[in-house]
Amino acid sequence: MNLIFLLGMSDIIAGLDVGSHAVRLAVGELVGGREKEQLHIVGAVEVPSDGVSRGTVSGIEDAISSISACLERAERVIGTPIESVWVGISGSYIASQESKGVVGVSRSDGEIREDDVERAIAAARTIVMPSNYEVLHVLPKTFTVDTQTNIKDPIGMSGIRLEVDAIMIQALSSHIKNLTKCIYRTGLNIDDIVLGILAVSEAVLTNRQKDLGVAVLNIGATHSTLAVFEGGDILKIAVLPVGSEHITSDVAIGLRTSLDIAERIKLECGTAVPGQVARRDEINLIDLGAEKEEIIMRKYVAEIIEARVEELMDKVDAELKKIGRSGMLPAGIVLTGGGSKLAGILDLVKKRLRIPASLGFSLGMTSVSDKVNDPAFATAMGLVAWGRAFGEVGGLRLGKIFGNGDFFSKISKRIKSIFHTS
Repeated sequence: MNLIFLLGMSDIIAGLDVGSHAVRLAVGELVGGREKEQLHIVGAVEVPSDGVSRGTVSGIEDAISSISACLERAERVIGTPIESVWVGISGSYIASQESKGVVGVSRSDGEIREDDVERAIAAARTIVMPSNYEVLHVLPKTFTVDTQTNIKDPIGMSGIRLEVDAIMIQALSSHIKNLTKCIYRTGLNIDDIVLGILAVSEAVLTNRQKDLGVAVLNIGATHSTLAVFEGGDILKIAVLPVGSEHITSDVAIGLRTSLDIAERIKLECGTAVPGQVARRDEINLIDLGAEKEEIIMRKYVAEIIEARVEELMDKVDAELKKIGRSGMLPAGIVLTGGGSKLAGILDLVKKRLRIPASLGFSLGMTSVSDKVNDPAFATAMGLVAWGRAFGEVGGLRLGKIFGNGDFFSKISKRIKSIFHTS
């Protein structure tokens, strides 16, 4: 029996993760008052994803149907309509690059104000990039006031020249437009679009981990996304072309069986560490849905899985080497996403990357559902946490500074006017 919550529309924050394997929607509310305010997840649902391939929309109508089905299920669980969502975006069409912005301090007394920071970040946006890409996020790393470097928060300081070092996150314009079109066609409004791995980091990492040095790896169906933090700053974001479906495909090819049976073998009998499997441990495929008996060695399956996971970890290590952090992250690496639930993966990651490894669970949230501790829901939970942290602060939408800015505002109004239904 589902527990139904009756909520006011202003009380809820919804996060929508449209993935290649599933569409997931998490809904939270703030409870406990201002002094002990806590995020409580009142509903978390998922449906199979159609019309989405490799993180991008491949069929508009199918994608709309999947999002609508997920929305309807969530509304039945929480007992109230959902009007707007924070939307996660990911995929191979995400790019990042370093950028700088320099401005003169506007006040005659040299005191730096919020509008000076905004102008510096806006200046960092003005870089040459491919015509079919748009800025998704501007992530300030550090500021420089005159010759004083490595400043985290320059507001209130005095100087003549303000400079910001930032990371620009860009996304393919058509990818954003197609995704927003599908969501508006379901009748939902969009609070903002957020890079999925940033939302995940908001949910599963502590400030101490980000200060010490930590990586978070979200292992999705068709790709994995890596983010690296140190000193509270984001150092690296990378999209890697290996996901959990590649492991399934390898098992299917190696055993000459169907993808459905290969998926069951991976989840129910698979491990990333062959050394943990007895040499004579066998699997009968008829027990997993095959039409006839076929005996395979479980150790052989583990060797297939190990090879693909090692490939992924080698790609992660290559990205860490680019920033000089290979084997040098004190807080280790945190794994999320459906692919992180593979048996033995933490042992292999520790060995391959030479750093601590753990599964990522949503922090600072309560829930009646065990979905809050499901790594596959990390992005959806992270979007709810992101909405809480960055939705409204003193009347200023931080998304205008750190998020999509003018581009999202423009396409949002244009697409909404065409496709939004009441």
